[in-house]
Amino acid sequence: MTAEEGGEFAVTWVPTDRDSAPWLIRPENVKSGIRGGDNVSRQINDLLPPGSPVHRLVLVEVYTPSGNWSSYPPHKHDRHIVGADGALIEADLEEVYFYKIDRPAGFAYQRVYTSPESPLQAAGLGFDAIVRAEDNCAVLVPEGYHPVVSGPGYTTYYLNVLAGSAQSLANQDDPAHTWVKQAYRGTDSRLPLY
Repeated sequence: MTAEEGGEFAVTWVPTDRDSAPWLIRPENVKSGIRGGDNVSRQINDLLPPGSPVHRLVLVEVYTPSGNWSSYPPHKHDRHIVGADGALIEADLEEVYFYKIDRPAGFAYQRVYTSPESPLQAAGLGFDAIVRAEDNCAVLVPEGYHPVVSGPGYTTYYLNVLAGSAQSLANQDDPAHTWVKQAYRGTDSRLPLY
């Protein structure tokens, strides 16, 4: 790969048993939208959404304004669950968050915690951690719920890299917090950021 202009790029990959032709993602082909509401509003850019011509990889950019939450309500995708009707309820995905913060002193906090139903919890290996993410940090989410909050005064960007049992974003909310979706009154007027 050769850069014709200055900039940054990320290299992501996942093992697969399928070959795909090279595929160029052009800005005009990236769907962008606002997800959430109130102080849980954020901008989502679907770089490699489910259905892309790759086998198992999903890439999503998230822009979270100052003081807002994202990946909220807390959700997880650590078990492959198919409903009685054959629909995928939850995919078993590992995820990497690669952070960029708009100012040198900026930060975000990410909580990663296992559910009571997690096999790790049952084995006594459950966890609950809070990570202070700074510019150019990567956070691995092997399983569990994983909400993010952007530090006040800073815009948080992260590249989500997901791969696992399906090319899907199927997930389940933490039942203790899913009610928040019904309480939104609007979206943050600062969005879209880009």
